[in-house]
Amino acid sequence: MNRVILYILCALLTGPSLGIVRGEEPKPLSLSDAHEMALRNHPRIKVAELVALASHQVVKQVQSGFLPQVAANAVAVGTAGDNTRLAAIGALNNPSIFDRNAEGLMISQLITDFGRTSNLRQSAQLQALAQENNAEATREQIVLEVDGAYYAALEAQAVALVAQKTVAARQLFLDQVTALAGNKLRSELDVSFAKVNLEDAQLLQSQADNNLQAAFTQLNTLLGQREPKRYLLAQQPLPPPISTNAQEFVEVALTARPDLLRLRHEEQSALKLARASKAARLPTVSAVGSLGVVPIHDPELPDTYAAAGLTLTLPLYSGGRYLAQQREAELRAQAAAENLRDLENNVIREVRIACLNTQNAYDRLNITRELLNNARQSLDLARARYKNGLSSIVELNQAELGDLSAEIAYTGTQYEYLLQRSTLSYQTGVLR
Repeated sequence: MNRVILYILCALLTGPSLGIVRGEEPKPLSLSDAHEMALRNHPRIKVAELVALASHQVVKQVQSGFLPQVAANAVAVGTAGDNTRLAAIGALNNPSIFDRNAEGLMISQLITDFGRTSNLRQSAQLQALAQENNAEATREQIVLEVDGAYYAALEAQAVALVAQKTVAARQLFLDQVTALAGNKLRSELDVSFAKVNLEDAQLLQSQADNNLQAAFTQLNTLLGQREPKRYLLAQQPLPPPISTNAQEFVEVALTARPDLLRLRHEEQSALKLARASKAARLPTVSAVGSLGVVPIHDPELPDTYAAAGLTLTLPLYSGGRYLAQQREAELRAQAAAENLRDLENNVIREVRIACLNTQNAYDRLNITRELLNNARQSLDLARARYKNGLSSIVELNQAELGDLSAEIAYTGTQYEYLLQRSTLSYQTGVLR
């Protein structure tokens, strides 16, 4: 187990000394638990899910066109005198007006509109699927952000522990050098250098503690927490290197990315809407019926009524409205196709870049591991030389600085590699 992991384990035991949030004891939080909390609490996910649910209501609205439409009517008419007539009523009807009261039902059933309602329904269904894809894309974005915040908090925690250990070590060294200088075994210059090194370490610790609190603040926000909370984060294992064949990841992304699926469904929805707009110029055939009772009526009229028939509606002229609607829908479908093609190109680019970044992060991880090993060996040698009076404190300071930089770099590359792996999974559409 490397030293960084040991430091993190020490943090889990001595977390309150880091001063993140004082008061209650920190609770354990695994990465999967963080995902679950964010998916349950984040407002952007709620918005996307509600929009998806609303889009399904649109499907029901359009589907209602296939079902019978029933309306209740109640009519009460009082005439000014016998033999009243209407000169113009706007429709063919018996122009005689009698005192009457009638209640009844009007029933209408679409027989065919030559595919218009069917295409509208399919368009709405595809839009609903697109909104579900959008909700899934939003969930993946939040998961990626949680991964970034979680790894940033782990890195900040590890760096804070390195800084804490460095301050303690340099304070001890300053005490030793001060004692030696008091006995005329070391110079006051050595004491001055030791003080400068201690102050540098204290500055590093101050910045590291601040970064740690900021990292937890970001994580709390993503988890839907408005109050600052401190967690015991679980160390994440380093995954193995990825395949060098980027085309494999590209093929997965082109079939699995939810934002691509959303645009594909939107394009298909636009095509269906264009077909529905074209069918709007065709006839509509419906069956209509009416029945009811007439409690108050002229003595010569019956007490009930019923009628049924067929209606044929054929739009002859609308000032070019239907043709313009059809052309608009077709152009929007073409625009949706171009948006899809543009996103596919961007996805290919993003996946290839993510593969390069992930491979580079893995290579840098190996390099910084070797760098840290060499820096530790150099520091051990520099300490031995300084203890035996074979070198100055400047050489020791340089070795300590190199060891500290290498340790921080190795810590950073570990979490950078983990984040790049999450980014690659997100770009390929498999981050769940």
